[in-house]
Amino acid sequence: MKYTCEITIDLPREEVIQKFDSAENMKHWQKGLIDYEILSGTPGEEGTKMRLDYKMGKRSISMVETISKRDLPNEFNATYVTKGVYNIQRNTFHEAGPNSTKWKSESEFQFSSFAMKLMGWMMPGAFKKQSMKYLEDFKSFAEKGKSVLDNSQ
Repeated sequence: MKYTCEITIDLPREEVIQKFDSAENMKHWQKGLIDYEILSGTPGEEGTKMRLDYKMGKRSISMVETISKRDLPNEFNATYVTKGVYNIQRNTFHEAGPNSTKWKSESEFQFSSFAMKLMGWMMPGAFKKQSMKYLEDFKSFAEKGKSVLDNSQ
């Protein structure tokens, strides 16, 4: 399953990248993120592996992020692996004007378990909706300082 999400953030690209390129900021725009840990490599560099732990409702999900390309401020790509799912993320950042940035996020999901294949087939919109929510929450955090931790959403 493949899809693309885009959003325009009303900030210069350098400021967007500064906020995007901080592991500490992830908790402010990735709802449900409860912890992260560098497993190997140097934070932010290609090849670095990081464990991400999420709480989504009553479910706990742990995944491993591997940075596959880091060419900021232009591009940041990574893979995310969890039980039954391999996700390839390609993110590009373009100046949309002197004070705005277009973030384009391309997602490709590969499912290895029957349950996840079934979920991907029956509910592909749920995956895109969640991806778009992350972009929207990042925009709100970057532009207004609004954190998903504030519970006001």
